[in-house]
Amino acid sequence: MSAVSELVAEKSIVTEPQAGAVKLTMILSGAVFALMMVFGLIMRAAQGQWIEVDPALFYQLLTAHGAGMVGTAALSGAAIMWYFCGRHIVLTAGIFWAFLAFFLLGVVLILGSIFIGGYGGAWTFLFPLPAMSGGAWEAGAAAAFMLGYVSIGVGFLLYYLELGRQIHARYGSLLRALGWNLILGREDKNPLPPTIIAAAAVTIFNSIGIILGAAVLVASLVHLLVPGFEVNALLAKNLIYFFGHVFINASIYMAVTAVYEILPEYTGKPWKSNRLFAIAWNAVLIFVMAVYWHHLLQDVVMPAWMLVIGQLVSYFSGIPLIAVTAFSTFLYVRGSKMTWDLTSSLLVLSVAGWSVGSIPASIDGMISVNKVMHNTMWVPGHFHTYLLLGEVAMAFGFMAWLVRGKSIAQMSGLDRVAFVTYLAGAAGFVTVFLFSGAASIPRRWAVHYEEWLMHDRIGTLFSVLIVLATLAFVLRFVLRLGRSNG
Repeated sequence: MSAVSELVAEKSIVTEPQAGAVKLTMILSGAVFALMMVFGLIMRAAQGQWIEVDPALFYQLLTAHGAGMVGTAALSGAAIMWYFCGRHIVLTAGIFWAFLAFFLLGVVLILGSIFIGGYGGAWTFLFPLPAMSGGAWEAGAAAAFMLGYVSIGVGFLLYYLELGRQIHARYGSLLRALGWNLILGREDKNPLPPTIIAAAAVTIFNSIGIILGAAVLVASLVHLLVPGFEVNALLAKNLIYFFGHVFINASIYMAVTAVYEILPEYTGKPWKSNRLFAIAWNAVLIFVMAVYWHHLLQDVVMPAWMLVIGQLVSYFSGIPLIAVTAFSTFLYVRGSKMTWDLTSSLLVLSVAGWSVGSIPASIDGMISVNKVMHNTMWVPGHFHTYLLLGEVAMAFGFMAWLVRGKSIAQMSGLDRVAFVTYLAGAAGFVTVFLFSGAASIPRRWAVHYEEWLMHDRIGTLFSVLIVLATLAFVLRFVLRLGRSNG
């Protein structure tokens, strides 16, 4: 084990019960990732007319897939950040178990609303659709879906309250934890770990997002029960997209702590905070809350200044990522003679995939492009890049690290096959989405025209590779975890 990893092991204050909770969470995350990918495979095969799926079932699968992937990305990201924050602050194990319980309760409610109640209104629960199903589902199914979201939100608020409380207790204030002493050039005898700066930023912006999301959920629930209760549809849409955009971005910003904490074990150099790093994370704190307006560029009733800001922030939001995390990762890897095992390969891939995913996202944030491309496959192309080649790769890299053992060895043949299969499948899958978007193939359609079938079928083949590699990663983790615990 390297000197860096020995130093980390000495200062780690993660207790065994919390490590066990994190490992259980990653097992659940891996299993749900695999299931949601199978749902995605079924939908692509149905669009390609290789199998027949009733359109009502297609939209139920689409709803489960969207909510499941977003929720599981957030769950795995939260487990990763909790684990590594535990190296620097003392966290209460019971809070994590409560968070996990509320999350699982939400999952039960959401799955019940979809596969028992027939809810198929997509993960965005866009108002007033939940109450206007045209007979596809009853109001109770929509209410259960939204109550599931509320339960998950309560769990996350408990999680962030504990993080914020302990960060404040350890570092004096959230402002100091955000690196303001570094930004202002003040001397600091207790330098901040990058993980704490990231955790402080995510705690602030995702708490705001969840609270606003809870507000629109409660309003929508009241509207379901009392149809005469008025909700401003434009305000509701803004709150829903603010919540959704902040929440999915938070999942990646939580998971990236694995990069900050694990890669130094391979390079032999600690990942240190500096002024530029702190400035970048404070910029992220602002950008991630302002950029959601690019989802509303087609809403002509939106105030023009909001749409202009949404476009400008879309241009700039990738700079903190590329300038700090991606560039720093490149410098860490370059000339380090690091060992390329499954962990390091997946973590470096995740940063590269995240960076690449910001390019089609920025393109879609241009008003002239957005008017043509936003309702096409281009959009799932860019956010699948963020997820498959970004957050999910980070989660799988963290899982591989948890069962790596004390020594770092070269990647085995089976690991190499699984990694190459995942990379090829994910890269091909998102490329097909982007080409489909460029060809103006719409998203969210259950039935496709003959002219689109080639795109769908190629995408289906790539999705098979993703599912196979994901199963290999998850089974590898479970089997090695069983041996290491035995």
